[in-house]
Amino acid sequence: MSDSLDARLDAIVSGPGVRPAVAAVLKAHHDAAREKIAAKLANGLPGVEVARLYAAAADDLLIALWRFTTETLYTSHNPTEAEKLSLIAVGGYGRGVLAPFSDLDLVFLRPWKTTARTETVAEFMLYVLWDLGLKVGSSARSVEEALSLARTDMTIRTALLEARPLAGDVALTENFLWRFRGMVTNADPRPFIAAKMEERDGRHQKAGATRYRVEPNIKDGKGALRDLNALFWIARSLAPESPLGAKVLDELLTARERRTFEEAFDFLWRVRCHLHLAAGRAEEKLTFDLQPEVARRMGWRGRGDEPAVERFMRRYFLVARDVGALTRAMSATLEARHQKKTMSLSRLIPGRRRDLGVAGFIEDGGRLSITGPEVFAEDPVKLLTLFVTADQHDLDVHPHAFSAVTRALSLVTPRLRRDPRATAALLHVLAHGQRPYRVLTIMNEAGLLGRFLPEWGRIVGQTQFNMYHAYTVDEHTLQAIGIINDIQRGKLRDDHPLASEVIHLIADPEALMLAMLLHDVGKGGERGQLEDGAIAARRACERLGIETRRIEIVVWLVRHHLALSDYAQKRDISDPATVQAFAEIVGDPERLRMLLVLTVADIRAVGPGVWNSWKGQLMRTLYGRVEALFRGEDAVGADPLADHADLVARACTTGAAAEARQGPGTMEATTEIALAARDRPGLFADLTAVLAAAGADVAGARVATAADGTVLDVFQVQDGADRPYGQDEPRRLTSLIAALEAAARGETPVAPPAMPAPSPRRAVFDVRPVVMIDPSASEGATVIEVSGADRPGLLAELSRTLSDHALSIRSAHVAGFGERAVDSFYVTDARGRKITSEAVLDEVHAALEAVLDRAPEPPQGRRITAARASARDVSDLRPRKPISPDAEPR
Repeated sequence: MSDSLDARLDAIVSGPGVRPAVAAVLKAHHDAAREKIAAKLANGLPGVEVARLYAAAADDLLIALWRFTTETLYTSHNPTEAEKLSLIAVGGYGRGVLAPFSDLDLVFLRPWKTTARTETVAEFMLYVLWDLGLKVGSSARSVEEALSLARTDMTIRTALLEARPLAGDVALTENFLWRFRGMVTNADPRPFIAAKMEERDGRHQKAGATRYRVEPNIKDGKGALRDLNALFWIARSLAPESPLGAKVLDELLTARERRTFEEAFDFLWRVRCHLHLAAGRAEEKLTFDLQPEVARRMGWRGRGDEPAVERFMRRYFLVARDVGALTRAMSATLEARHQKKTMSLSRLIPGRRRDLGVAGFIEDGGRLSITGPEVFAEDPVKLLTLFVTADQHDLDVHPHAFSAVTRALSLVTPRLRRDPRATAALLHVLAHGQRPYRVLTIMNEAGLLGRFLPEWGRIVGQTQFNMYHAYTVDEHTLQAIGIINDIQRGKLRDDHPLASEVIHLIADPEALMLAMLLHDVGKGGERGQLEDGAIAARRACERLGIETRRIEIVVWLVRHHLALSDYAQKRDISDPATVQAFAEIVGDPERLRMLLVLTVADIRAVGPGVWNSWKGQLMRTLYGRVEALFRGEDAVGADPLADHADLVARACTTGAAAEARQGPGTMEATTEIALAARDRPGLFADLTAVLAAAGADVAGARVATAADGTVLDVFQVQDGADRPYGQDEPRRLTSLIAALEAAARGETPVAPPAMPAPSPRRAVFDVRPVVMIDPSASEGATVIEVSGADRPGLLAELSRTLSDHALSIRSAHVAGFGERAVDSFYVTDARGRKITSEAVLDEVHAALEAVLDRAPEPPQGRRITAARASARDVSDLRPRKPISPDAEPR
């Protein structure tokens, strides 16, 4: 606080305008201080130091306001004992750290009951702070009220653990803090520690149970700042007099863990401060639209094919993993000191230890532990067999054992990586374990899985900057492994009836699970995900000592793990050429079975809501036709027009007929609209334009044309909130059906859709457009695949462009992958012939690219830092090259 600030406040004349005048002076001073701090942050000042500067700026503001309020405005030269008052900072602000837009947590402390003066002082200060636009969490309490609440309310005790005097009566504050710290010192620390652990679990559940969601909450999420704060609080509860709990932290953590703690704390504070400033508010969720800007502010740069935002986010998730390991390490030491009250009933039995028949392993309080760290030093293979034992006995790993693993990672040498016993342990957890997701997750968080499998280690914490993937690459893979286990145990039979049946026919489940573990290790590779993945998978399998025959299966699955979803979602599976081409890739029924199970798990593990019944239906249909081909039977299924025979019959008399269906038998979360009409040039383009004008988002589309010129168009549509179109407003659906029929009959002109303004969430993605034309993929049509930034009306624009070039759309296949749309069209010329003219194809290619390049203007009033959307799964696409199953953005 400067003398000039005091002088400017003292110059304010008392009267009706005193409060706005005070607020104006304080605002100018505080804004100037915050600007200087932001500049220091931008120049690389460590995050904790920045947080301390923001807290110090708030101190200056509050101390100046207190002095003016108590010494100039409401002066009391000789206050009575009851009129004494002090101002205390509590919570994170009490710890002396503050984010740019964080709340100010304050306590107005008085000796006894409130008086007129103490109430007036607190009221005036709060009104000024609110005038400044600051968020204040305040309470006014007597000493006895505060102590009484702190005895029973662990949240209030937590806040007071970090109490720091700001202004007011020094003796009053010191007496309170002395009594409070004495109370905490004499109390049993276990209930407080248990409350903090329970609070942490609830917070994680609310923010997201996994620490690897790609839009993490950096304050309340798993592995975020609150978890480190919880360790601070526990340390302070054990030694209230120790600044920041340093004494206890030094006792509970090793020197290396203490350094990790400090580094994680500083990194997370830097991220949080930049996030607040980038958002202009107290934003705690690191959303897609803010990630590139925060990465830019923190100085991250791209490297090779890995953009800056992905490098930054990978660093974030590695830090989050370190925070989880620190929590386990501290828990282990606390339990060893009998200071943590455990929650499980089985663990409340004192001294419950059971020999499990494996030297060095014991059950301790219902969890698997070890007799000492020498267990791993004597036989490093036990680093892996520990987790086999945990799975066999359905035990969680004790924090003591977990910490021992993290501290013994140097024992993972090339010799251990080639030890057959270690390989057998990994394969057992993968393919024969009860809960492979849980066990492998603990191995991953301990750092063991990445150390034992270097190929896995390079994808730990790896992100893909797009809206399609909800988790990091390693978390996605582990969830996929868990899904296969659920399928095998019959838990997902209703969702995946075919996969639940064929999984029991697979002859080598170990090869399947090993392929699932390795299927994404090629992400970010220079040769493309699939080729680099196959190379890495072969290298890993050879080092593990897998038999040559099984290696070939694993490598094939990794190289082709996108093929089934690609052919099913983006090709005409009623075309014999499609079925034949896919069958040639697969080769035999065993690979087909393995690929089906792997694909189902892969897609389902992408994120909530990605799997749906439409995709399941397409894959089951393609699977059945290829399986029939392997048996020497007819591969092509029934005519899709036959499934809508009544609709086709009505169209023959009325010119066009449409109907809508929702619920069972249709794609989840969509409305299915089928329309039958006489085909004509531009029909599909007109229909998609009507859908766009009605605000119907097309999630999927299929077109089938009969020899007599009857066409059936089937659309899966949603409203703007990703719900079945018309579900909440049936009249909108009725109007849309009528508009589609009128457009199909040519009764009303159809205007092209207007270019919509993108949301900030989508505007941040710089999606590279790709157009690929393949004259050889179908016997009777030319296949055109376009991939680019998704937007309302895009399908209509693309369809209109094809129509304008006198191309007839025989079949259309629409797929969406987050911010990216991938649409495939089977087209012919006006006479129904395949287009082979290079000149025509070049012209169509250029026109489609122009549509994809025509991006809408970004939203006004906010800076958007665009970043290249991760499309490594489509990086092998090249214009005018034959379409490959490598093309799907998984």
